[in-house]
Amino acid sequence: MINIHSVNGYMSLFSWRLGNILQLATQNFCERFIDYKVDPSGRLRDQMEMAARTVPANIAEGSSRHQTSYETELRLLDVARASVSELEGDFLNWLMRHDTPMWNTTDPQYIEARAFQLQDAPTLTQNYLAEISVYLLAEYKRFEALLRPDDSLHSACTIVVLCEREKQLLTAQINKRLGDFKEEGGFSENMTQERISTIKEKAANEGAPRCPMCNAPMQQRTIKKGAYQGKQFWGCTNYPKCNGTRKIQ
Repeated sequence: MINIHSVNGYMSLFSWRLGNILQLATQNFCERFIDYKVDPSGRLRDQMEMAARTVPANIAEGSSRHQTSYETELRLLDVARASVSELEGDFLNWLMRHDTPMWNTTDPQYIEARAFQLQDAPTLTQNYLAEISVYLLAEYKRFEALLRPDDSLHSACTIVVLCEREKQLLTAQINKRLGDFKEEGGFSENMTQERISTIKEKAANEGAPRCPMCNAPMQQRTIKKGAYQGKQFWGCTNYPKCNGTRKIQ
């Protein structure tokens, strides 16, 4: 089975799979209802399809960067969430353009659309591209049954419900990653800590003096500017937390 944080692990993410259903639903909506009469320049259709594409694309890229950069992953997940909000706004505008409000959360249609759940993803093998595409097509057919082929307003409301679900998933995913970052630190932070540990170990093994303030091993540093530029001194390896120094005898 492919691990969730491996190169193709994003395929196991609920948010990525639902994002693909959202993209297919948007493309289907645009093909059925947004023609040259409605959108002569084609800009509306391009904007909606691009916003829908951005959702699974950024989730995939962000997940692939998980092990090397929490910051990049979080930024891309946030872009995906913003794209869902943009897409949701376009569908809401479509409803208002046709003098139709969005369903109330107590309406039967809303409850039916909100109850849609993806089935579990398959266990992926070396044929993961074929396996995941078969799975997504089958799941989209299930969701497509909620759409009315000749009713753009019903379809738009259904897709808005899907947008709301996707935003909630991405918000939960972002909060989870923020918690992981606070607990584990990011790639850059861990690399810096590893470098500091190596410097301290090297200084201790080479018999460097101890810091007069915190007793940590010291390392030779060079003054970079001022009247004593180029002159060396012993500096604490805990700098900048500790400013202890010694003269080099």
